[in-house]
Amino acid sequence: MKLRDNIIWITGASSGIGEALAYEASKRGSKIIISARRESVLEKVRNNCSRPQNVKILPIDLEKTDQLQTYVDKAQQLFGRVDILVNNGGLSQRSLTRDTGLEVDERLMKINYIGSVGLTKAIMPSMLKNKAGHIVTVSSMVGKFGTPMRSSYAATKHALHGFMDSLRAEEAQNGLVITMVCPGFVATDVSKNALTGDGSAQGTMDAQTANGIKPSDFAITMANAIEADKAEVYIAGIKEKFGLFVSRFLPPVFRKLVQRMAVT
Repeated sequence: MKLRDNIIWITGASSGIGEALAYEASKRGSKIIISARRESVLEKVRNNCSRPQNVKILPIDLEKTDQLQTYVDKAQQLFGRVDILVNNGGLSQRSLTRDTGLEVDERLMKINYIGSVGLTKAIMPSMLKNKAGHIVTVSSMVGKFGTPMRSSYAATKHALHGFMDSLRAEEAQNGLVITMVCPGFVATDVSKNALTGDGSAQGTMDAQTANGIKPSDFAITMANAIEADKAEVYIAGIKEKFGLFVSRFLPPVFRKLVQRMAVT
């Protein structure tokens, strides 16, 4: 599905990957709905798009799961339909499992998993009626393998893979395309906003994140994957891709390697 002239709804669009994708989609001629909690920041993103007249703002809070159907109804009214939903909104985590309160697991699952699944389920009927639609979900390389300090976050991303893989199998023949995007380290504020064991934000930038892929470069590769209807794409550095290879083909070796990882 080409981005030009199609309507793309991007959650988590106030910064990072979502913001960069909004700029890239605007360059490619999309009509765009951008969503996040802070309307004032979304205004700045819209104004920075190459075609701001084709960008609509819809503030949402993925934690308010009882409002997800309402958000979808409003999104569909803005341009008359949604062709591509990009489930990008979410939070990460930086804490050992033994130090992480259950309320952190619950919050991450509610935002990362239930938020994305709820929007997907609410928008599916119109896509299936039209026999066309594309659900893009931003996962993570830790959606493919777990690493230290990410147990709760990895669980939410593994859950998304299971859901979206099943959905793809069910509805591919009905015109629904599913793309899973797995980032490695990307130079965004994801580590600053990541929850620690007590639920507070970490507030600092990981060195690996700071040295990660530029969001603008990431967005180009992601946009290309969307247009190519990729089922799954890994946008990451050599180390992360090597980890995926080893975890898949040499799991005993990976288990030993991951135990020695210096992860922050």
